[in-house]
Amino acid sequence: MYATADMLLMTPEAHAAAEQSQETPIEAVLVKAVLSGDRDGFARLYDLYAPLVHGILLSRVPRAEVDDLVQDIFFHAFKKLHTLREAAAFAPWIAMIARNRAVDFHRRARETVEINDDLRGSESHESRANEILELIRSLPEAYRETLVLRLVEGMTGPEIALRTGLTAASVRVNLHRGMKLLREKLGFMEGS
Repeated sequence: MYATADMLLMTPEAHAAAEQSQETPIEAVLVKAVLSGDRDGFARLYDLYAPLVHGILLSRVPRAEVDDLVQDIFFHAFKKLHTLREAAAFAPWIAMIARNRAVDFHRRARETVEINDDLRGSESHESRANEILELIRSLPEAYRETLVLRLVEGMTGPEIALRTGLTAASVRVNLHRGMKLLREKLGFMEGS
């Protein structure tokens, strides 16, 4: 059983479900608890997987839209949780919802107004971060998501693999190749 401080803070219903399943991952225990009426279990799922959803969206949609979309995705997931076939598959399921919602966002793309230098603020760090984020978004899709999850959300390679369903080797390759392309776009020379 995965003994963590989080489990000690669970409601009695969620704790009972956890004790019944010695080998069950925590997300499966939480999903089952939520389906049994434990709303606090869903708050725990949110805490565990909001960084994953945030990172996926950040790699695909404008930054200003991400927070609202994260909320929408978790609201949708809460309403549709009963359709999840396997409780242990929550991470890939919520990631798929996030990717689909990003695609939907672009289908209904709103007209945007470009801010010129006269309107742009003097926040150079934020503008540089946005510039780098745009460079990441210009990379091939396979690299975008893993780079944002690593560089922005602070996830480790094994965490990214676990939560996205990718193999650890795929994550390592995507991070390595993505970082190489990002360095090239930023103007860093190999070996410098």
